[in-house]
Amino acid sequence: MKDRIKQIMELEHLTPTRFADRLQINRAIISHILNGRNNPSLDVVTKILGEMHYINPEWLLNGVGSIYKEGIDPDSIEKEPDLFHQREPDSERMQSEMEYEQEMAGKEHSGRVKGVENKQFEGDSIRAKKITQIIIYYSDNTFETFIPPR
Repeated sequence: MKDRIKQIMELEHLTPTRFADRLQINRAIISHILNGRNNPSLDVVTKILGEMHYINPEWLLNGVGSIYKEGIDPDSIEKEPDLFHQREPDSERMQSEMEYEQEMAGKEHSGRVKGVENKQFEGDSIRAKKITQIIIYYSDNTFETFIPPR
């Protein structure tokens, strides 16, 4: 069952900490399950199935069938955002926010600041940057490397 819980976390883009917080259980419980120290209790299974109503209980308990209940479209399930699955910035909204901030900055500092140069950033230069890898270092001297799918 530990591997199935890991699979749920991966599909939902959840870290163990966020998963525990979402289920409203102690973070150590998830840590112990993932490390193989403890098996999930009935309370943990109940909370998973209660919070994630689209998960097939038969699959979670026995590994039989599909991960999702029959009739559930996996693409319709809202997932936690992660660094590799973010939406492209809305350039129109960014432009209007930038104009608003410039206007507000001008009102706050009118008469006090002179010679301020306004620069417009090109959206293409922002989009050209891609994350190649992320390394997270933990206090127990271990680390994890995350590489985005290509």
